[in-house]
Amino acid sequence: MPTTSTAPERTDIPNIGEGKRGEEGHVGYLLRQASAAHRLRLERALTDLNVTPPQFMVLTMLNAYPGLSNADVARLTMLTPQTVSVIVANLLRSGAIARRPHAVHGRIQHIDVTEQGKTLLKQCRSRVKAIEQQMLAGFDAEEENVIRRWLVSVALERPSGEAGAPGTAE
Repeated sequence: MPTTSTAPERTDIPNIGEGKRGEEGHVGYLLRQASAAHRLRLERALTDLNVTPPQFMVLTMLNAYPGLSNADVARLTMLTPQTVSVIVANLLRSGAIARRPHAVHGRIQHIDVTEQGKTLLKQCRSRVKAIEQQMLAGFDAEEENVIRRWLVSVALERPSGEAGAPGTAE
C-alpha cells in the first residue's frame, strides 16, 4: 500500500523576487536564478526548431568563429568536451554543421556551419533576440552596456591564487 505524505504543504517559501530570491538575495544566487529562468525561456522558444540552448550557443560560436575544433568549442562555450561531442554529433546528423580535416593534424577536424545551419541559426536568433529585448526592456543603451560590461567582468574575475580566468587561453 503506497504511503502518502501527511506533511502540510509549505506556504512560507518565497516566490521569485521575494526575500532571498529578491533584492535581499546573494548576487551569485540571483545570477543562477536569472540564468535558469533565461534558459527555460530559450528552451520554450527553440523547442519547435529542435534546437536546445547549448546547441544554439555552439552554432552561434561556430558561425562567429568558423573552423574550430571540438576542444576549441568546449573552451569557448564553457561546456565539457563530452557535452560538446554529443552536441556536435547531433548538429552533424541534422545537417547544421559539417566537419573538414585539419591540414596537418589528422585527428583534428574543423567544424563549420552549413547553409542549412545558417538558416536555422537565423530562425533561432530572431527568437532569442525577442527574449533578450524583453529581458532588457526598461534599460537604455548605456545601462545595457553597463550590464554587459559587468557580466563580462564577473566572468573574467579570477579566484585568488588562480593563474587564468575561466574561458581564457592563459
